[in-house]
Amino acid sequence: MAVKLYANDATGIPDVRDLYALDSTTIDLCLTLFPWARFRKHKAAVKMHTLLDLHGSIPTFIRITDGKVHDVNVLDEIAIEAGAFYVMDRGYIDFERLYRFTLDSAFFVVRTKANVLLQRRYSRPVDKTTGLRSDHTVILTSRSSATVYPDPLRRVTYCDPESGKRLKFLTNNFALPPLAIAEIYKKRWAVELFLRWIKQHLRIKAFYGTSENAVKTQIWIAVSVYVLVAIVRKRLGIEASLYQLLQILSVTLLEKTPIYGYFREMAFNMSYPDIPTSSFCSTFNRTAVVASKGGEFPPGARISD
Repeated sequence: MAVKLYANDATGIPDVRDLYALDSTTIDLCLTLFPWARFRKHKAAVKMHTLLDLHGSIPTFIRITDGKVHDVNVLDEIAIEAGAFYVMDRGYIDFERLYRFTLDSAFFVVRTKANVLLQRRYSRPVDKTTGLRSDHTVILTSRSSATVYPDPLRRVTYCDPESGKRLKFLTNNFALPPLAIAEIYKKRWAVELFLRWIKQHLRIKAFYGTSENAVKTQIWIAVSVYVLVAIVRKRLGIEASLYQLLQILSVTLLEKTPIYGYFREMAFNMSYPDIPTSSFCSTFNRTAVVASKGGEFPPGARISD
């Protein structure tokens, strides 16, 4: 339902209709309490693999495994959508698996590794004032890689103006402008925000059970809360971002005021701070302003402070 509600939202990249970001996060556990999740000699962990639909940051695929499962293995379980773009970090480089995207008429954008052997075939001019450094057509030169991925690839090099870091991306799409490839990779940040929110804001590090089923159930509950709030946000037409909404709800959960009425008053109060509104909005104004700006609340702070 959430995916359908956000299906018409723009991806932010011209000519890119469907865009997905794939990543994972490791949730550390105590080996003594969770012996079934052994990760290392003295450590336990589970890993949450997530494919995020970037129309509205809605998870469309989630797989919970033990911490030893490598990220790239999850590519075997994803149903690839023709014409869609999939953005991933370099942990997902496996050319045999990436070739599935090409065979299924889908596109990938992945950050390359230093040990990937490539040979340049063609060069295209780029505007270096935008941060671009090169746009090349390349082929794999390693025999094992070239055997499983025989087609040419496109390598786009981009220099981040903020950090000065040089980033190299590989893609099987040759139609988009090179800057769009860099922008697509930048969109991957959305899945990292989602995974960070799952770990931090729902406090799933404090589990209520020690069995495998208990841990997975609590993670799925956290994901369900996220999706339900996303549905409420879209149906009520709330303009605040999903993460702002989640922060505000976390401190106003027990209040009896309707969600939509609260956000309508909050927006009015922030636009016209000198005009008094209801006592409810006045009471929660500072809380709403902090949360709407993505701020954190100090430990032990009360709503009425």
